[in-house]
Amino acid sequence: MAKRRRFTAEFKAEVVLEALSGQSSQAELCRRHNFSQDQLSKWKQQLLENAASLFESADKHSDASTKRIAQLEQLVGKLTLALEIQKKASTLLS
Repeated sequence: MAKRRRFTAEFKAEVVLEALSGQSSQAELCRRHNFSQDQLSKWKQQLLENAASLFESADKHSDASTKRIAQLEQLVGKLTLALEIQKKASTLLS
């Protein structure tokens, strides 16, 4: 029984980009790396379907970061206020 080969994401991207650039034909790449043209076609399709998400992730990440920073700033404000109240109370009680 033959084991299935596993390819890294970097390898898949490199092969697909080489195929899309026209440096090598799809058949030549498949022969060189010993996999089927169907497999390369699937990888190309995955790249094309997910290409837009590469640009969206930075926007989503920055929105999430901005929201988290705002929450943390509110928390710092509340804690600072609580600390000031405790300082005043301790000076009044001493």
